[in-house]
Amino acid sequence: MSQTFDPASVSYVSTIDEVRARHPVPMSRAADKVIGHLDKHCRAIIEKATFCLIATHGSRGADVSPRGDPAGFVRVLDDKHLLLPDRVGNNRFDSMENIFETGLVGLLFLVPGMAEVLRVNGRGRITDDAALLAASEVQGRPPKIGILVEVREAYLHCAKAVNRAGLWDASRHIDRSILPTYGEMLVDHVAGLTHEESERQGAEMARRGMY
Repeated sequence: MSQTFDPASVSYVSTIDEVRARHPVPMSRAADKVIGHLDKHCRAIIEKATFCLIATHGSRGADVSPRGDPAGFVRVLDDKHLLLPDRVGNNRFDSMENIFETGLVGLLFLVPGMAEVLRVNGRGRITDDAALLAASEVQGRPPKIGILVEVREAYLHCAKAVNRAGLWDASRHIDRSILPTYGEMLVDHVAGLTHEESERQGAEMARRGMY
């Protein structure tokens, strides 16, 4: 049975100054670590990352989308520019819609087995430049479009979050069968979607492949 939560009954913090007052002053390792380009350490992490999250913001609010591929799928073009290829997906294009509106992009890079992560903030543009996208080809298929990011900020994030989550600790991974399948959950979320139609659409997505 779902519970009713009343947000009006909660006390709230009014300003960022109040937040800071309740915590120690950040050490220089945290306060002064932001750089405006991709140095050798940033490049090395991006080249080994197999997963990243892209955050964008538009008139409908904020959005975070997962992206994954073999290591090096996000290409470092120079010390100020990245290229994130667009692969076969759900064709919602939430991230791209927001980029066309505001251009604001945040990226979080994860490397399997490494608890520290890399954060990159900047401005994104959508490119269909065939010559630029050609090097992002996988299985003989270059992406149709990609997100070109101009780097404004780059900084390392400590290992606490990943370690708390036990993200790479296989002993803490769930048995996937304890939760419904993706298709079963979608039937509950999508009005009018039957199990049969969900299976049909899932088969069509599988036919389209990964790339």
